[in-house]
Amino acid sequence: MATLVQAVRLALHYGEEHLGVTDIFGEDVGPPLGGVFTATQGLKTAWNSPLDERGIIGTAMGIAYAGGRPVCEIQFCDYGFNTIDLLKVAGNQRWAGAGNYAMPIVLMTPSGSGIRGSLYHSHSFESWASRLAGWKIVMPSNPLDAYGLMLSAIVDPNPVMVLLPKALLRLRGDQLIPGEPEDQDELKALIDAPVGDRSRWKPRWPAVREHFVPLGIASLVREGTHGTVVSYGRTLPLCVDAADQLREEHGFSFDVLDLRSIFPYDWQAIRASVLKTGRLLIVNEDTEVTNFGEHLLRRVVDEHFYDLLVRPRVLLGKHLPGIGLNQVYEQNSVPQLPSIRAALEELATEPA
Repeated sequence: MATLVQAVRLALHYGEEHLGVTDIFGEDVGPPLGGVFTATQGLKTAWNSPLDERGIIGTAMGIAYAGGRPVCEIQFCDYGFNTIDLLKVAGNQRWAGAGNYAMPIVLMTPSGSGIRGSLYHSHSFESWASRLAGWKIVMPSNPLDAYGLMLSAIVDPNPVMVLLPKALLRLRGDQLIPGEPEDQDELKALIDAPVGDRSRWKPRWPAVREHFVPLGIASLVREGTHGTVVSYGRTLPLCVDAADQLREEHGFSFDVLDLRSIFPYDWQAIRASVLKTGRLLIVNEDTEVTNFGEHLLRRVVDEHFYDLLVRPRVLLGKHLPGIGLNQVYEQNSVPQLPSIRAALEELATEPA
């Protein structure tokens, strides 16, 4: 089974071969490194840019204007803040041109905590990104979704931001990508560059096949009746673990929705689950002030106030200037399994 980062690499290879990707570029994206997390090793259109995030976004826009289909990378989302004005411009071009000018940019960038990246490599970006009108924003929680979301992002005529949860990049999936070899060691031998001298190394790509995950469609990964939990990215597997533990130990069952797309988001899936359970918890690791989860909570309250059995709630990252290098600081800055489990148990047991 592929890891999440291997799935991204396979998707980019498929995009080069079959979907018209013309350029894959960013800081250390090309040889010899192939990306700081190895997402771009061995790709034939991958090249290295200067250390200039604004230049990366501007270049991607230029390639798209000229008819290309670029995939660019900001090495860590923390440095996307340098580019907010250009991201806004990229997002408004199709709208400003009455749909006559496509802007098929894919911007991928690692997001969130989990690697002890401290102040400058642990930010979450989805709440900021959700305010960029004209952009589509996705964040996978498993390798198969990462593959399918990336393919859908590549073929979309709008700019799409693919946020990759840093903590899950080495997560191995439990479903095969179509055409992927079943033996993980075989896949590693085929597509992972060796440590050391790579000057003569060439990947041997498996014959992966088309698999599109539609943008804007959530995945119901657990079903239940005692509450609804909505999440994505790093916190999604933790929500699944918490729900499974509470089912086994106390008989509580939960709908666990993997949003997958932050924008557009699957309101119909959220709505249907809230109408079924009457109880809602939204979990993500972005900071709690002006968090995207607060928008979802506001909409649920606006449209389904009288359908709720108890108050809806959010469990989010603490509103801190950054996350400390010390593991204790990181663990206590963003939701972890114990806090998610406690929030779910409270949600299920609060009297209606």
